[in-house]
Amino acid sequence: MSSRQICALLAGLVGLGAIIGATVSNEWKSTSRASSVITATWVFQGLWMSCGGNAIGAVHCRPHLTIFKLEEIVAFILTTSGWVLVSSTLPTDYWKVSSLDGTVITTATFWSNLWKTCVTDSTGVSNCKDFPSMLALDGYIQVCRGLMIAAVCLGFFGSIFALIGMKCTRIGGTDQVKARIAFFAGFNFILSGLCSLTACSLYAHKITSEFFDPMFVAQKYELGAALFIGWGGSALCILGGVVLCLSLSDGLSKSTSHSGRAYGYNGATSFVSSRTVGHKHPINNRRPPPDYSTTSQQFDKNAYV
Repeated sequence: MSSRQICALLAGLVGLGAIIGATVSNEWKSTSRASSVITATWVFQGLWMSCGGNAIGAVHCRPHLTIFKLEEIVAFILTTSGWVLVSSTLPTDYWKVSSLDGTVITTATFWSNLWKTCVTDSTGVSNCKDFPSMLALDGYIQVCRGLMIAAVCLGFFGSIFALIGMKCTRIGGTDQVKARIAFFAGFNFILSGLCSLTACSLYAHKITSEFFDPMFVAQKYELGAALFIGWGGSALCILGGVVLCLSLSDGLSKSTSHSGRAYGYNGATSFVSSRTVGHKHPINNRRPPPDYSTTSQQFDKNAYV
C-alpha cells in the first residue's frame, strides 16, 4: 500500500469512529442551572436518552423510547417491507419457468405468471400472449389472483392503521385506543401474509404436482423467482403483524396502572376531606393547659446557676 492509501485508510477509520461516537453520545444538547455550587444541576440530551446530573456527580438517564416503541418501529419496517415484496410479486413475470435446451441457436425459455404466458428465444426476442378470458382460466389461477389482490389491499390498510396506532405518532387518541388500532393493523398484516402465502403455495403445488406426474405429457415448468419473493414477503408480514398485535397488552396494562393510581389519589382526597370536616366540629373534652405557677416554687436559688 502506498502512503496515500494508508493515510486515506486512517482518515476513514478516524471518521468512522467519530461518527459512531457522535451517534452514541448523549451530549447533543445541554443546559445548566448554577444558582450555587451545591445546588448546581445540568441536563443533557442525545439521540437515545435524556440525562440529568447534580453537583455531587450523580447522573440519571431516561431513554426516549421504551422497548415497545422500538418493537413497533421494527414491526412497521418488517410489515411494510413484506407488503412491498408481496405487491411486487403480483406483476412479476416469472411465476413458473421452463426451458428447452438444444443448441445455442434453438434455446428457448418459457415463462408464465397470473396474467400472461411468454416465450423468449436465444436472440432475446419475447412473444407474449395474454390469457383470453377470465372465465376460461384454470381455477387455481383465479384463486391466486383473488388472494394476491386481497393481500395487497389488506397490507395497504394495515400500513395506514399502523401509522395511526404507533406510540411514536401524535394521532390516534389515548394509549389504549392507539393499542387497539395497532392490534387491528397487525391483524390486517397477518391476514395479508396468509393470503399471499396461500396463493404462492397453491401455485407452487400445481407446478410440482404436474412436474412429478409421470402421466402428464405437456410441457413441465419449475418454480419461478416470484414465488420465493412472495414467500419471503408473507413471512415478514406475519412476523411484523404478530409484534403489532402484542402492543394491545402493553396499552391495556398502562391504562390499568393509570386507573389504579387515580383510585389511590381519590382515597387520599377523601381522607383529607374527613380531617377537614373534623376541624369544623372541635372536641370539647380537651386537656387543659398546664399550670406553671406552682412549678417555679419547687426550685431553690441554685436552680438557675
